[in-house]
Amino acid sequence: MNEPTSDIHALSGAYAVDALDDLERHQFEQHLAACAECRAEVASLRETAALLTETEAETPPPSLREGVLSGISQIRPLPPVQPERSGPSRVRRRALPQLLAAAAAVVLIAVGAVLWHPWQHGRTTLADQILHAPDAVRVVEKIPGSSAELTLVRSASLGRAVMIGDHVPEPPAGKTYQMWLQEPGRPMVSAGLMSDPTQPTVLVGDPRTASAAAVSVEPAGGSAQPSADVVAVFPLKPASGAGT
Repeated sequence: MNEPTSDIHALSGAYAVDALDDLERHQFEQHLAACAECRAEVASLRETAALLTETEAETPPPSLREGVLSGISQIRPLPPVQPERSGPSRVRRRALPQLLAAAAAVVLIAVGAVLWHPWQHGRTTLADQILHAPDAVRVVEKIPGSSAELTLVRSASLGRAVMIGDHVPEPPAGKTYQMWLQEPGRPMVSAGLMSDPTQPTVLVGDPRTASAAAVSVEPAGGSAQPSADVVAVFPLKPASGAGT
């Protein structure tokens, strides 16, 4: 049987989301064995779908489904496609609704991921990437004499760390919180200022080989070395894979 080469390429999207019937799937898989372009497209579509499903599952509100269905009902249908003389029209007639269904499914998944993952709105910040990294490790230290605490989150894969506070008081007038990192056998070096302890602040420098981190109260412009007013010290071990 001669395959309809002018139509079968269009089935890659439907094949990637398993929207073909048995006959069409068999025909497309025969075509796929000989078409590198379609193999690459199917692989790309499946990779995208896999990335979308890695996000945490949440149930979208009923209004989302109603809005999508309402929008579909207002779309002006395309004019009927005339079959070509050289091949059957069955694949062409079935391809359009299947591709529309596949596209709608991808849109619903993507919209749901955006709605229910606030850190994915717009551009993801470096702090967000560190906080949600698969290998993120958290170290919590209490601030003596209070219920406040500071949390250091370190990601070996990103080679960066974030500091964030909980109920940390404002520093005295003219002062600021300053973060520090220490390499084994070396003095502390500045890792940046923490102007707002309630917000995650990315440390300057690579924390993967650091033996300690610290936060101290310093003059507003920062200091070259930490003062005696150190509010928290984080003992660290070299991160897994550091230096490789």
